[in-house]
Amino acid sequence: MIEYEMQRLLQKAKENEQIRQRLLQTKSAPDPLKAFCDEARDMGFEIYLGELFAYGMTMNDAKLRATNGGGSFEIEGWNDLYENLLEELQ
Repeated sequence: MIEYEMQRLLQKAKENEQIRQRLLQTKSAPDPLKAFCDEARDMGFEIYLGELFAYGMTMNDAKLRATNGGGSFEIEGWNDLYENLLEELQ
């Protein structure tokens, strides 16, 4: 569900400069992910902070399990849905 909503939001933001700017401005908020989710829901997209975190955790856990014997390195720098969306909008 979260992937679908993020794709829909990305498409709308690419088509509408005002939406694009609203989402990009969340980067400078004190709590960027919360601001992003609040903006998304305000625009009618069902994107919740808990789901965004859970999806990121699940994806990163899967990456670690995919290594031979399990990864023992930090996942710092691995992108998440929020970062990927903003990157595509810049």
